[in-house]
Amino acid sequence: MQFKDYYEVMGLARDASSEQIKRAYRQLARKHHPDVNKAQDAELRFKEIGEAYAVLKDPQKRAAYDQLGANWKSGQDFQPPPDWGTRSEQAGGGFSQAEAAQFSDFFDSLFGRAQGGTRTRSQRAFQAQGEDHHAKIQIALEDAYEGPQREITLRVPQVDARGQVGVREHKVSFKLPRGVRAGQQIRLAGQGGAGIGEGAPGDLYLEVEFLPHAHYRVERHDVYLELPVAPWEAALGAEIEVPTPTGTVSLTIAPNSKAGRKLRLKGRGLPAATPGDFYFVLQIVLPAAATPAQQAAYSELAAQFQDFQPRAHLGVSA
Repeated sequence: MQFKDYYEVMGLARDASSEQIKRAYRQLARKHHPDVNKAQDAELRFKEIGEAYAVLKDPQKRAAYDQLGANWKSGQDFQPPPDWGTRSEQAGGGFSQAEAAQFSDFFDSLFGRAQGGTRTRSQRAFQAQGEDHHAKIQIALEDAYEGPQREITLRVPQVDARGQVGVREHKVSFKLPRGVRAGQQIRLAGQGGAGIGEGAPGDLYLEVEFLPHAHYRVERHDVYLELPVAPWEAALGAEIEVPTPTGTVSLTIAPNSKAGRKLRLKGRGLPAATPGDFYFVLQIVLPAAATPAQQAAYSELAAQFQDFQPRAHLGVSA
């Protein structure tokens, strides 16, 4: 079996960039696609291009190919080294079902299944773990408190009987861990791409994002609520009912509270080994003076507090 020069197949230099590889593949695949090109060898050429691209587009596969290719000499039959199978497995990365359907004998000898009867260590059936898949999910803040059961539908590639690549829907059920944070990844073992041969499937990693919330914001395990209070509640103190993600609680506003003051409920933030805290940040809201009576009330307030200088710290008295 002769060595296949994938760079030559795609008309590329050996130091081609990933962008050059992608561009060459798009151009060649369009040119030699059997539905477009009616030449007798179009389908074979199309498969050769796809095989070369499957290797060169992946940094790990390309590095493994380059390592072996550097030791190949023109005119000699290709035989992978005796321990190549184990080394290529250790390189990682996995192969998708679409790639497996396009393997040539050379590709199989290099990365995949060796053919023949009694097999040496380098010829035994190749096993490669499937590719890991990644997706993002958006959850409500309340879900991080409760840890509910969830189901998502993914669109995953699938090769049909004709070797054409399509997509199918794949439903995955899982339980959200309580206290999950934005940016955290949830690993679902075995829910990624299918393995090659008897190789194990890859994993699915779900990156968590919180849906925007009308009231709350999150900083790591702590949760915040900007709490509107009336001027008299802040000045005189009050006992009010306020919401949290786990239900309503009674909150005491101390007399002479200022805007921006934080009131803490210890351990009422996101669940964790050390739970976060829940903070109410006071925001003093002024009512509008829409009627003569309300305007008179503000005038009386101004008269009662005529010595109050809100801009004294700016060096002015009025």
